[in-house]
Amino acid sequence: MPTTKINDAIIPEIFAPYFVNRTKELSKVVSSGIAAANGVLDELVTKGGKLVNMPFWKELGGEDEVLTDGAALTPGKVTAGSDVAALLARGKSWGANELAGALAGDSPMKAISEQVAGWWARMEQKVLISALKGIFSGALKTSHVNDVTGMTGASASIGAAQVLDTKQLLGDAADGLAVIAMHSAAYTKLQKQNLITYIPDSRGEVVIPTYLSYEIVVDDSCPKAGDVYDTYIFGRGSFGRGEGSPVDLTSVETARDALAGEDYLITRRAFVLHPFGVKFTNANVTGVTPDNTELADAANWEKVYPDKHIALALLRHKIA
Repeated sequence: MPTTKINDAIIPEIFAPYFVNRTKELSKVVSSGIAAANGVLDELVTKGGKLVNMPFWKELGGEDEVLTDGAALTPGKVTAGSDVAALLARGKSWGANELAGALAGDSPMKAISEQVAGWWARMEQKVLISALKGIFSGALKTSHVNDVTGMTGASASIGAAQVLDTKQLLGDAADGLAVIAMHSAAYTKLQKQNLITYIPDSRGEVVIPTYLSYEIVVDDSCPKAGDVYDTYIFGRGSFGRGEGSPVDLTSVETARDALAGEDYLITRRAFVLHPFGVKFTNANVTGVTPDNTELADAANWEKVYPDKHIALALLRHKIA
């Protein structure tokens, strides 16, 4: 059979927007509502730079005043703050020898092209978990974490009481929490207790697992250290997601080494996946843009929103 060359399988100007949109469709982070597409972030990413600045107005402060006929009211003022996101510049290339395709009876480059979007969706989940490690080990450690691992017996495990205590960290703002992400081992424990409710989506096509009315995302990249697990509760849109193509960044290109019979697919992305209310300080970054280890570094994060405006919470638990 004829060998499919890279240029037969992939036309970069058509494939680039396809894989970007398909990545968004496949991402659990996006489909669950944890991260919301943000047109402003898209535009800021396209403008380039290492950091993306997002100014905001802080809450009004002060107390009301008693009206009198002998004194004027004292004017207050509103002050500005700034949330800052890290621009993430990432890339990946794949190659295949045409002889491999000839022997297999199928095109390896076609197989690669079909899996690119799913691969990048998994990378976004790793970015999200890395950011969560960073903010909960520092900026949100004392305000948004319920650690029950020091308890005994079932009290140290995941259960309704522990999850409800975790959402209570946000007080009367807890109603904004809607999604819970957990390791499969924690999910299985709740299944064994018949505590998972399954509901159809709005079109009746997909069955969504829920726990205490929170939509469940099962992800084994949720941190696990020995017998200690991290389970996260999110508000919808608690992360912002933006993607763009800064000047001179080629999103998709192909190459071929004719002498070696090697085809290559190269992908590059510039995107933002940022927890609103906790700014990235860039304090401990050695490269041009941060890697996942640096996203997980508490030194690179600083809280800028009031606690109740940050729709995130962490339950650290065991599985009894």
